[in-house]
Amino acid sequence: MSDPVPQTDPRAAYLAQRTEIDAAIAGVLASGSYILGEAVASFERDFAAYIGRRHAIGVASGTDALVLALKALGLAAEDYVVTVSHTAVATVAAIELAGARPLLVDIDPATMTLDPAALERALAAPPGRIAAIIPVHLYGQAADLDAILPLARRNGLKVIEDCAQCHGALLHGKRLGSIGDIAAFSFYPTKNLGALGDGGAVVTDNDALAERIRELRQYGWRQRYVSASTGMNSRLDELQAAVLGVKLATLDADNARRQAIAAAYDIGLAETPLRLPARRAGGGHVFHQYVVRAARRDALQENLRRRRIGTGIHYPVPVHAQPAYRGRVAIGAGGLSESERAASEVLSLPIYPQLHRETVERVIAAIADAASDQGR
Repeated sequence: MSDPVPQTDPRAAYLAQRTEIDAAIAGVLASGSYILGEAVASFERDFAAYIGRRHAIGVASGTDALVLALKALGLAAEDYVVTVSHTAVATVAAIELAGARPLLVDIDPATMTLDPAALERALAAPPGRIAAIIPVHLYGQAADLDAILPLARRNGLKVIEDCAQCHGALLHGKRLGSIGDIAAFSFYPTKNLGALGDGGAVVTDNDALAERIRELRQYGWRQRYVSASTGMNSRLDELQAAVLGVKLATLDADNARRQAIAAAYDIGLAETPLRLPARRAGGGHVFHQYVVRAARRDALQENLRRRRIGTGIHYPVPVHAQPAYRGRVAIGAGGLSESERAASEVLSLPIYPQLHRETVERVIAAIADAASDQGR
């Protein structure tokens, strides 16, 4: 089989990087500075420059990054924030943690990101005052910011990019996270840019917003032990920042490897009945996940499990249908039928930079066999 995945051993680069990470961690331990020291400051500078923003503020998690972004924007209690139901629950949880109310709208079936038409319907018939929109750049691909941003501007709404799954992705040559008013990143270990534990960052060009977030992440302090406002404890620690500083240097190469694996899947699975990932025009998908859609998803997943091929489902239950949220979150006009359909069909195939070419071929062969079994 001919495919675009290089035959070099991807683990050699990984092992070399681990040596650098060990040295970076040793440097932090030797410094004796573990909270908001030079490793955090250095990573914040480098990450801001990489994304193309003036400021990056390291925080404790991606969820906290969204919470702090919302709080910094000064939303009033009970303001609505529009987002999607087909996302990690953290997106919706953060809205409520910030004191706002989620308003969930449907997704575009091709990209499974926020549908601008559904957003427009929600803005035309709001349940209350809408203050912001959180487009989720899902699976490594941009939401339709070309359509979302003009709607936001016409309605006086802030746009918070949820970049938890899109580190390094592009839209028309610009990094995701550099396009809206403010953006939130997660550095959970499985992300394209992942720490060895939890971590997150908020990025913005707005000096006042950046200063506000720095206060909020540490009890509202402007000077130590004196709270100018009510804040929280959400700090990226020095050890995680040191790890992220090393891994940032290889993010583009890692993303290129993911893209090569995705291209191999595209070729190898083209004749199967699976619905393969779409690419947005002008976008640079970085494949945090390679997500296919299958009419008989659960049977396919079980068949692959028996063949020792691990898969995932991102996400099996839309947020509005989960017990904690069912019946109490606002739903936009037109409902969430596409979100519900996606939840019953999506399946994430193995994809990470260290995946061997031979393993990719084995996954493709197993899926072809499984699809054939389902057809008999």
